[in-house]
Formats: sequence, C-alpha cells, structure tokens
Amino acid sequence: MVLKNFFNKTKYEKKIAEESVNLEVIPSHIAIIMDGNGRWAKKRAMPRIAGHHEGMKTVRKIARVADDLGVKVLTLYAFSTENWKRPKSEVEFLMSLPEKFLNDFLPEIMERNIRVQMIGEKEGLPEHTKKALNKALEKTKNNTGLILNFAMNYGSRAEIVNAIKKMMIDVQEGTLNFDSITEETMNQYLMTSHLPEPDLLIRTSGEVRLSNFMLWQLAYTEFWFTDTLWPDFNEETFLEAIQAYQKRNRRYGGLKGEEIN
Repeated sequence: MVLKNFFNKTKYEKKIAEESVNLEVIPSHIAIIMDGNGRWAKKRAMPRIAGHHEGMKTVRKIARVADDLGVKVLTLYAFSTENWKRPKSEVEFLMSLPEKFLNDFLPEIMERNIRVQMIGEKEGLPEHTKKALNKALEKTKNNTGLILNFAMNYGSRAEIVNAIKKMMIDVQEGTLNFDSITEETMNQYLMTSHLPEPDLLIRTSGEVRLSNFMLWQLAYTEFWFTDTLWPDFNEETFLEAIQAYQKRNRRYGGLKGEEIN
C-alpha cells in the first residue's frame, strides 16, 4: 500500500516503520469517543470551551491521518443526547463548533475527496448548526474517499428504540414480515445502515465506558482506551491504537484454525 500525499510524510513513515504498523491491515471503520476536552482546559486553568476549541484542531489532525492511511469511515462522537445537560454557555459553544470547523476545513475536505456524513437527530440542533452540517453534507455528497461521520445529538438507546418503532410500523402496514426479522433487519433500520460496523473503537481520557455510543454496532469491535486527553491525542497515538488493533485476534465468537487443533 502506498501512503497518500500528506503533511509530515517522512515523520509518519518513520513512525510506521518503527512501530511495525501494517499498512495492509488498516481498520476499515474507526470510531472515536473524543473525551477529555474539559479536563485538558482545567489542567491549564482555562475555561472548558478552550478545551473544546483545542479538541477541534485534533479532529482535523486525525481526519487527515485517517484519510492518508486509507481508513474508509471515521466516526466521531461529537455531541451526545446527554450533553444537553451541560451548562448553557458550554452547549452554545459546542453548537458553534461545526460551523467553524466545517467552514475552515471544507476546502481541504473537498481537496481530499472526503465525504461528510452525520448520525443523530438533526432536527434537535440549532438552525445555524444544521445549516453548517447541511452545507457540508450537500457539498461533499459526491465525494468518494474517507467518510467523516459525525455523531451529533446522538444516543444509541434512542436509536435502537426508534429502529424498533419503525419496524413495528412496517409490520403493521404489511411491508415487513414479523417472522422474517433478523439481526440484519435491525441493521437496516439503524442510522448506520449504510456503513460497515466499526472495526476499532478508541476512547480517550482514561474513561472505559461506551456512554450510550453505538451499542448495537460495537458488538464485535475491538476497544482501545488511552489516558491521553483528546486535545493531546495526535497522529502518533492514533498509529499506536492501530498497531494494538493489528495485534488482536478477531474471532467473532469462533475459533481460528490453530486454536481448534
């Protein structure tokens, strides 16, 4: 596999060689719970919003390296349905970030052939946030490279409940046979129906829980946790997570040939 052209290519190639990262076994779909922005700011006696602003820069860095490595889908947990409980000023700042991020990064997104997508309840977002997201979704809809998928106003339990409700409606209307419902049927009713399930989940800041994120989709995903706070998460840490993934033995509940004997 040949790395795409990108910034600091020599540094990446050196890191890949040193860490024995196999460019032929890159996870197709990586999901990240971006955690620790507030603690990063607190450690520096700064307001929490400063941590969120710094975390936005990390999103750009990781999107670039994921694209460079040939990752197909990068899903970022940007704002959960539970995050509305945070102070109003913090929520308002978080809702302003998509507009700033996408306006600043969109030219490079287009240059890189990245497609922006979103999972979550868009209708619950402020108008200016929806406008920025809709602009990026429309502008990049024909791009064929990395899918940069933002989970905004997203909660997995609500997603599952809504999927079941839609299936019940279809059963009542006769467009879905109750006896034919399978796990694959469920997949088709989720917000991620058009995406492969994540191969690797990364969570930063030392927390080791899923926080209502992709509970169905992560059934056989490899998890990787780090104490690194999201604003400090960089390309090298990302490669470290991929290297750890490549050392895992993914059996999906079965056994590999050498384990059966």
